[in-house]
Amino acid sequence: MPEASPPAERLHGFHPVREALRARRRRCHRLLLREGTRHPELAALETLAREAGVPCLRLERAAFDTLAGPEARAQGFLLEADPLPLIALEELCRPREGPRWLVALDQVQDPQNVGAIARVAEAAGALGLVLPRHRTAPPTPAVSKASAGALEVLEVARVTNLARALETLQAAGYWTLAADPEAPDDLFALPDRVLRGDLVLVLGGEGRGLRPGLGPRLDHRARIPMRGRVASLNVATAAAVFLFELVRRASG
Repeated sequence: MPEASPPAERLHGFHPVREALRARRRRCHRLLLREGTRHPELAALETLAREAGVPCLRLERAAFDTLAGPEARAQGFLLEADPLPLIALEELCRPREGPRWLVALDQVQDPQNVGAIARVAEAAGALGLVLPRHRTAPPTPAVSKASAGALEVLEVARVTNLARALETLQAAGYWTLAADPEAPDDLFALPDRVLRGDLVLVLGGEGRGLRPGLGPRLDHRARIPMRGRVASLNVATAAAVFLFELVRRASG
């Protein structure tokens, strides 16, 4: 008996819907539009849908609102699509032009944080995310919404064992760098050789940090120097600081 297809997801929010239609990585089924919607970018979404061969269907307000949550009702459109296609970890190991940067998450369970990290990772030029299957938020429509559509562009691998995945990436030429507020080394004082080339940035959940079992798979740990009274930054903010320090070093 053939394996059942995963149920379709409903994406909402202008940026996730636009990027999903642009990227064409998901199989998109239909763009649902609420009658009377006056969103300024609605015509642009319809054009993208037509170019991608995705039918547009206008629904009466009551029928649309039955399918949509409160946020989607406010904007007036939904994209029904298959779940985001994941890639095998080995795909992230193949050679690419320029430095390869990845972000690996450990115990980051809040979809808003995962989405925000995806957004900054894509903005900094990272290839993708490595997400454990357990104790880390999966790449859901909520994460795509929080990422402002960046999740639709990044390559995403889900792994059963993060330590083993890091070992595989190291064998493919990546160095691993962990953000650790207790690390002795200051991020901005690290030598260039540590921050250049192929790199996996490893981030732990707020209040949880990185699991001890990852220790042997971390080549370097670094902290962001804090001058105020607050002990640490939100994990997505820390990701931005680390990633754009990589951008700065690569541009120097």
